Amino acid sequence: MGNIVHKLTNTEIQTLMQQIDFDTAQLPQGMKAKTKYKSTVISIYNSNKVMFQGKDAEAIAQQLLPKKTATTSPSTTKQTPATSIAYNQFNCIGSDEAGSGDYFGPLTVCAAYVSTENVAILKTLGVDDSKKLTDAKIVELAEQLVTFIPHSLLTLDNDCYNDKQHTGWSQVKMKAVLHNEAIKNVVTKLNSAPLDYIVVDQFAEPKVYKRYTLSALPCESKTQFETKGESKSIAIAAASIISRYAFVKHMDKMSQQLNATVPKGASKKVDLFAAKLIERHGVSFLDHLSKKHFANRNKAQQLVTSKYQ
Repeated sequence: MGNIVHKLTNTEIQTLMQQIDFDTAQLPQGMKAKTKYKSTVISIYNSNKVMFQGKDAEAIAQQLLPKKTATTSPSTTKQTPATSIAYNQFNCIGSDEAGSGDYFGPLTVCAAYVSTENVAILKTLGVDDSKKLTDAKIVELAEQLVTFIPHSLLTLDNDCYNDKQHTGWSQVKMKAVLHNEAIKNVVTKLNSAPLDYIVVDQFAEPKVYKRYTLSALPCESKTQFETKGESKSIAIAAASIISRYAFVKHMDKMSQQLNATVPKGASKKVDLFAAKLIERHGVSFLDHLSKKHFANRNKAQQLVTSKYQ
């Protein structure tokens, strides 16, 4: 199956939609219209990017968009010096997480499968390390990726996170369990699809990771661990974007509920915001929205105490 992506103008999209019938109702978030034309699925996103998927994708794109040229011609992948494996030349599951360094918000973990035929299309869409992307770009990309990339997204909310931490689970163990479960979920979705490697964005030594998971690693012989994995595997980069998307959306919802922008990270700005929540709603309310074991909790309480001394 081939994949072709084009960035169109509003006028070009209108012209395309006038040529064939598109469905515009009950679509995934971020998608404007979708249809199947002959053997090709055509998806139009709110970003004005149009994806053609199917064995005749390039021919159909040229037929419907005669002035456009394919943007997913095969290209060689430069091997990253820090790894001996050029993962983007293989069919890979990548996994990554978001929220682990943030006082507010949940811990989110995603595993995503990227086949060799989808590597070029992800590059065309602009998939990159989520740390290099704005939240707006992450939302745009994730809402496209989830429509065609097999993935599993798991969220550990603050109450569950705090309960696990109280019973003795370290954050590393939480991440290991979530990564392994997400990877297992994706493996079951692949059916007969080829899988060459499973690449985990490394947050602990492999022996520690394997000790903490509650079940065996799926396809352990194919599993690799890479530091700064987003730059080495586009599958990890895709997983990073989807996990960050889930975290960002959760933070946006929290901000709406509090009628104030909840700061990300664990800075002094976070301490001040947490102190205000304690003053208005109490420590228990703060704990419901945050990771209790972070130092920000004590710092916020000290800010409140010093204010009234």
